[in-house]
Amino acid sequence: MSESYPKKEKLKSKKLIERLFSEGQSVSAFPLRLVYLQTTFDDDVIAKTGVSVSKRNFKTAVDRNRIKRLLREVYRLNKTLYFNNITTQYAFMILYIGKDKPNITQVESRMKRLFEKFSGKISEQ
Repeated sequence: MSESYPKKEKLKSKKLIERLFSEGQSVSAFPLRLVYLQTTFDDDVIAKTGVSVSKRNFKTAVDRNRIKRLLREVYRLNKTLYFNNITTQYAFMILYIGKDKPNITQVESRMKRLFEKFSGKISEQ
């Protein structure tokens, strides 16, 4: 798996997002929450991922977009560590649920903890 984040790996299907939130499971590492669902895709990607930041906590679009950029960049840099050994396909939504603006080191440490929890949960199944 490469360290890029191409269009085919982005979660855009409204039906799949609705299914993800209704049927999916979640793990948290404050201020991040990961909602995931095992599914199948037509294309040969292992994971489709989306990011979201609450408008309630961050009123201006500038702040929300900055946090989403940080989340996508940290995900892009670290996804090879966690998804090289996975064979099943997953849909992910990474939610930022904190109230303060993070920096990249905070996001990176929490994202690593979040995906370690996720790896532990799927290895139990």
